[in-house]
Amino acid sequence: MKLNEIKDNPAAHYRAKRVGRGIGSGKGKTSARGGKGQTARTGVALNGFEGGQTPLHRRLPKRGFNNKMFRPDFKVVNLGRLQQALDTGKLKAEGTLDGAVLVASGVLRRLGDGVRLLAKGELRASLTIEVAGASRAAIAAVEQAGGKVILAANGKRKPPKAEAPASA
Repeated sequence: MKLNEIKDNPAAHYRAKRVGRGIGSGKGKTSARGGKGQTARTGVALNGFEGGQTPLHRRLPKRGFNNKMFRPDFKVVNLGRLQQALDTGKLKAEGTLDGAVLVASGVLRRLGDGVRLLAKGELRASLTIEVAGASRAAIAAVEQAGGKVILAANGKRKPPKAEAPASA
């Protein structure tokens, strides 16, 4: 086989429709786009429109619910970020670290509904940190480094229901 003998498979290449080339071509005048209007112009794809057939997003039932408006907005802090702030001198390991201290030191930009501590990275310093929530791995890592995690009661979350005392 030589380079000049290479050819594509039969019917592998679709030859483009030449539109707007006169009435005799069958694709002249409006170029197979119908009359005037929005869809006759370029750059139009009516999203979700299926030519009058009920679109897929309306044929399928609604499912689930959305709680974005009311869900608490916790700001995430990773252990590695805390260690980085300690190394650069932004944070001091003394006292209890809470959200206000993290914002003042520049670790967080704003407090939101509280701080959630996650275990990405490693922590070498012994810290006492007060947060709204923490992953089990993060609590274990802080305690292994000799620190303590205080889970603060958050105003947005409802406290767990106490069981009613059994009457005798």
